[in-house]
Amino acid sequence: QVQLVESGGGLVQPGGSLRLSCAASGSIFSIYAMRWYRQAPGKQRELVAFITSAGGTNYADYVKGRFTISRDNAKNTVYLQMNSLKSEDTAVYYCNADVRVAVTTSSRIYWGQGTQVTVSS
Repeated sequence: QVQLVESGGGLVQPGGSLRLSCAASGSIFSIYAMRWYRQAPGKQRELVAFITSAGGTNYADYVKGRFTISRDNAKNTVYLQMNSLKSEDTAVYYCNADVRVAVTTSSRIYWGQGTQVTVSS
């Protein structure tokens, strides 16, 4: 079984910063792409950023230049550094990962439980 656990959310003022972490644990053979999504109240879940196993990254236009995704493969952890936060960044942030649990199996996507980020004065 594989678990993804996010941490680092909280309340921050506009213009502030937060760093989210998402650690994968359990029976892991390999982790491929890792992603951050967010879901604001009344809205659909949307992709914020992803990072490949080789470190290639891509971002949604509305976070480019403000958010940075990174990963530590030795720790099976993905991070999201969020700077210059705006009220519209308020949402529950979820991570997911393409995980292969054994050499004989295909990868599948696992999700974390989410962490709340609230940007407000």
